[in-house]
Amino acid sequence: MAYDDLRSYLDALEKEGQLLRVPERVEPEPDLGAAANAAARLGENAPALYFDDVNGFVDPRIVLNAHGSWANHAIAMGLPPSTSTREQVEEFIRRWEDFPVAPQRRDDPPFAANTSDDVDLFDVLPLFRLNDGDGGFYLDKAAVVSRDPDDPDNFDKQNVGTYRLEVKGPNRLGMQPVPMHDIALHLGKAEEKGEDLPVAIALGNDPLITVVAGTPLGYEQSEYEMAGALRGAPAPIATAPLTGFDVPWGCEVLLEGVVEGRKREIEGPFGEFTGHYSGGRNMTVVRIDRISYRSKPLFESLYLGKPWTEIDYLIGPATCVPPYQQLRADFPEVQAVNAMYTHGLLAIVSTKKRYGGFARAVGLRTMTTPHGLGYTKVVIVVDEDVDPFDLPQVMWALSTKVNPASDLVNLPNMSVLELDPGSQPPGISNKLVIDATTPVAPDTRGHYSQPVRDLPETERWISRLRTLQGK
Repeated sequence: MAYDDLRSYLDALEKEGQLLRVPERVEPEPDLGAAANAAARLGENAPALYFDDVNGFVDPRIVLNAHGSWANHAIAMGLPPSTSTREQVEEFIRRWEDFPVAPQRRDDPPFAANTSDDVDLFDVLPLFRLNDGDGGFYLDKAAVVSRDPDDPDNFDKQNVGTYRLEVKGPNRLGMQPVPMHDIALHLGKAEEKGEDLPVAIALGNDPLITVVAGTPLGYEQSEYEMAGALRGAPAPIATAPLTGFDVPWGCEVLLEGVVEGRKREIEGPFGEFTGHYSGGRNMTVVRIDRISYRSKPLFESLYLGKPWTEIDYLIGPATCVPPYQQLRADFPEVQAVNAMYTHGLLAIVSTKKRYGGFARAVGLRTMTTPHGLGYTKVVIVVDEDVDPFDLPQVMWALSTKVNPASDLVNLPNMSVLELDPGSQPPGISNKLVIDATTPVAPDTRGHYSQPVRDLPETERWISRLRTLQGK
């Protein structure tokens, strides 16, 4: 099923028992952040959380952990909530092949119900801090739309991305454009011209718009066309009233304005997906010139902290599939990619091998994919019969097939995003390929000629035992 807005997705979650409405009054801090933090500790079937009685707010509607479990992620994809992680990634790959699916432009978007040029975010949004060390309130689950200033009418160069936004005043935000992200390229072009960069910021979106906004696509790959492929139906879009940008039709709140050219202010700190706080840095400033919103809007927020939290479920498959597709284009021997760990700072790749040393070439290529350039710091390469989504199998490969004397490739002074707390200076790090594959000719190291293999009857017995368990 394709959901056109956040509300229909929440209805589906509730129908499947995956939406928990919290009935009692809570404090905005620390209760909301702590509840979202706690939900992440409930396991792979954790529910979304809904709050409508929060001290200090008038008539709030706050949604947390909407993508925060494999069950919820499956429902967002229109799959049964019991669908396994590996199956969800495989389905993600299958639907990816349907790209592009052109979006459907619709009139009368729900966000047009209320609009104002006298912007006061505090009047519309129930803002709160997620972690007690955050430097302020954040909008961290928005879809930020921008266009290439050199080619503004090119639909494919229009970017829809997720970037953290610190609320700095009634109509001002701080935004962190990571250098390898498309909006940073747009901003660089605008500033070279001495111009501001117009943006539209959609809050409270349908679940797959949120997924594609965090997916590392190519510069000329449209997030809306990818959302259509993942939905199995055209993504509904509308024309933003001030900027004229294409925005998600069903969003709860739409902010329009500009990134002010060549202006920077201190932004942060913020509890990041790395499980560490990022410090205060000079970041861009967004001025909001118009706000539009649905009647009784929902406010959706994303908890980040020590993995795993909602962001890991949300981004996990989206960071597995692009590297898989890009690697397969060069190396069809690649079987699967698991890049779910901390936005793909670590990736596990299973591959067949043509000849000795081939696995290392696959590992090096992983680091030079568009996503790998900024994120992938460690690559573990395993054989084709090792499931990279089955960590005991990966640990077996690491513990029996790696000789540290010859199976580690250490690359100095490589690029990584500045948020990596281990980078020094920020944005620069050594990177590591770990070859945990069985050597093949002409590499004759080790003693791997007599591996134990599953008995031929094992698969039949797996099915039989599951039947006996009632599964």
